[in-house]
Amino acid sequence: MKAIVVTDQAAGTAGMTLAERPDPDAERLAGLSGANYGDVLVDVHASGFTVDELEWPSTWIDRVGRDRTPSIPGHEVAGVVSALGYGTTGLSVGQRVFGLTDWTRDGTLAEYTVVEARNLAPLPGDVDFVAGAGVAMTGLTAWQGLFEHGRLREGQSVLVHGAAGAVGSMATQLAREAGAYVIGTGRAAGREQALAFGAREFVDLEKDALEDVGGVDLVFDVLGGDVQKRSAGLVRAGGTLVTVTGPPEARPSDGLAIDFVVVSDRAQLGEIARRVRDGRLRTNIGTVATLDDAVAAFNSTGRAKGKTVISVRA
Repeated sequence: MKAIVVTDQAAGTAGMTLAERPDPDAERLAGLSGANYGDVLVDVHASGFTVDELEWPSTWIDRVGRDRTPSIPGHEVAGVVSALGYGTTGLSVGQRVFGLTDWTRDGTLAEYTVVEARNLAPLPGDVDFVAGAGVAMTGLTAWQGLFEHGRLREGQSVLVHGAAGAVGSMATQLAREAGAYVIGTGRAAGREQALAFGAREFVDLEKDALEDVGGVDLVFDVLGGDVQKRSAGLVRAGGTLVTVTGPPEARPSDGLAIDFVVVSDRAQLGEIARRVRDGRLRTNIGTVATLDDAVAAFNSTGRAKGKTVISVRA
């Protein structure tokens, strides 16, 4: 099968290459000697990739610390189940699915991928594969940050950093739908898009004073650094700062600071898919490229706008 592989962590995306890799063995998958109990083989139709993956230890070593290069990055997938592993329940051959793959296994920038069935959800027939791959990681990250870790409720206020970005735009829309007052941040060029996604106010982080926002119940952080430190001081008593950038460098004086890693969740994926299908959640996809053009797409010199998705099968 064709796949994007990486072998050199220091090279970053410039070290990506398109290569031939062995096809997953569907017959072995279905037997007791299969890779993992409950796996499925997916014909990949669309794949998402997060550049930060190339900094994660799991891209380069397995669970016991052994080198696993050449490895296939990408952990966001939409496709069709083509084979069931031993013990798999809940999915069937020919079913359209989307979700996230395991961080320590070969990923989705390939024609086929092997995924634990529990990490996938049905993809409605009226949601295309590019959209499915485009919202799997971004939608789950926003959902879990807002509702699981941030405990967002109707009538509360939330400060969403990077509100026009791939994850921030999902958080902005979901928070607005939940009845929250959303304040978005980012660069000036993202103002109109953030407002279109549902932010009531926008803070230009290069020109405006973040402190002028006043108190908020929740900060949704994808930036870290100085912006995160300053945001901690805006959290009201009993509020929360949630971040995906690692352990928080600052904490609210009378609130919580939570860093988290997104996990796949079939029920939450279902909620996201329903919202995309109904038009309540708009995708934020920028570049769509073929697998043959994926390396060039991920090495573009321009600033990325929205999620880059690789269309593997037309």
